Amino acid sequence: MTLRPNAPRQWRLHRHGSAGKGASRPGARLTVLLGVATLCLGTFAGTMATASASSMPSETGWVRCAHLSPNTAPVDIYLYSFGDPKAMDVLRHVPYGEVGMYMKMAAGEYTAAIRKAGAPASTPPVLSATLRVRAGRAYTVAAMGPANGVRLQALDDRMTTPHGKSLVRVIQASLKAHDVTVRAGSATLASNLTFSSVTPYGADRPGHWMLHAVGGSETWSGRVKLTAGSIHTLVVLDSPGGLKVTDLMDAAGSAMMPHGGVDTGLGGTVPGPAPSPLPWLAGLAGGLLVAASAAIRLRRSRAVARHAR
Repeated sequence: MTLRPNAPRQWRLHRHGSAGKGASRPGARLTVLLGVATLCLGTFAGTMATASASSMPSETGWVRCAHLSPNTAPVDIYLYSFGDPKAMDVLRHVPYGEVGMYMKMAAGEYTAAIRKAGAPASTPPVLSATLRVRAGRAYTVAAMGPANGVRLQALDDRMTTPHGKSLVRVIQASLKAHDVTVRAGSATLASNLTFSSVTPYGADRPGHWMLHAVGGSETWSGRVKLTAGSIHTLVVLDSPGGLKVTDLMDAAGSAMMPHGGVDTGLGGTVPGPAPSPLPWLAGLAGGLLVAASAAIRLRRSRAVARHAR
């Protein structure tokens, strides 16, 4: 029964005994408590749903493609999902020296294939290789070597660094200088690195470094900025003037996804949708509604009780 101030018969019910007064206030207080409990449960459920979704382990990795064969014409690079050849991504007319952005892909097996630029997808590839993408890992798939011996090579890319450090590796992709030495200040990053070879990552302190690359009679110098938590790949390339070094940032910070990552439909996945706020909002609205209703009842019961005295 809802007590209304303008209902005189209900006033008389409370005037003749304490049962009405004692029953209405505890009941209203109980309803208030239930409303608050509902509100807290709704908030807790929404928080737990968000935390659960954000803590789910990633099932994706990252892959980028590179053309590092100096005397090979531009190519089309295909990536096929191993279980579904129709699910593919294509990088078209990739020239020597170009490295694509990271593509987010579902963990699993893929086939990388290279065709001459503009060749129909139905033509046999010039070469192909199988790649296994593991969750939370990053890879560079590179066409390396001379044109008459080009090969596809999958490189494991690092995603984390020692605290306060930067990681650097060197890829030697120059035919003009078969052996190249790369120094950063007084530190040697690569010593007599042969063509189509890759160094392991090395930890270096952050700062602005002057790089020097020397191979035979060819030299190059330039600056590179290393920040704490960043990961770099330095690629030695042929240029019309001799050598040049390209600085690729593999990751922008410690424990972060590879820098420049993009989503792809190639059997890959885009980030999952954010948890729906509807359950949380429903719990919040329900709790507020019950609490407001209980507050009105409690107010009216007190007014009735005062009037009854």
